Amino acid sequence: MSENKVLVEISARHVHVTQADLEVLFGEGYQLRPKKALSQPGQYASEEKVDVVGPRSAIKNVTILGPVRNASQVEVSLTDARTLGATALVRESGYIDGTPGVTLVGPKGSVTLSQGLIAAKRHIHLTPADAEKFNVKNSQIVSVKVSGNERTTVFGDVVIRVSDKFAPAMHIDTDEANAAGMSGEAWGEILVD
Repeated sequence: MSENKVLVEISARHVHVTQADLEVLFGEGYQLRPKKALSQPGQYASEEKVDVVGPRSAIKNVTILGPVRNASQVEVSLTDARTLGATALVRESGYIDGTPGVTLVGPKGSVTLSQGLIAAKRHIHLTPADAEKFNVKNSQIVSVKVSGNERTTVFGDVVIRVSDKFAPAMHIDTDEANAAGMSGEAWGEILVD
């Protein structure tokens, strides 16, 4: 494996919720039940699912990722946003100011978010040691070349996110993966100008 290669993972639509919103959706004192560990340490797909309701239609059974967060948000592809009848802004996770809202419907209640619908900006999680190895810095924008299929693709505008709490992985959404013809394990080459 070349030194400048990073695992590329496909991030399907999902929801992050606060504890308060989780309790409205599932009941007082409710706790998320981990179903599957994700590549980022401490992150998991939970057993819990909600319906995401937009102005035009709903997407049913969207997985909640845990643990709970400080702000609720919904991450979808741009195609999903069109299905909902909303315009999702491309943003880094957690940067939801000025984004549209949607309604989350759970078995015990619903929560209407005033903001929080985003299409996640493509990004790479790196530890400080990995960032040094790749010669990149936090918030730097790079390109990543994904090969190995019949649709070699260069993704631009990929933001580097560095933390000692991360594991090395690039995340793209389902629209981006489909455009690149990706399925299964893929690796990307970080291109630094």
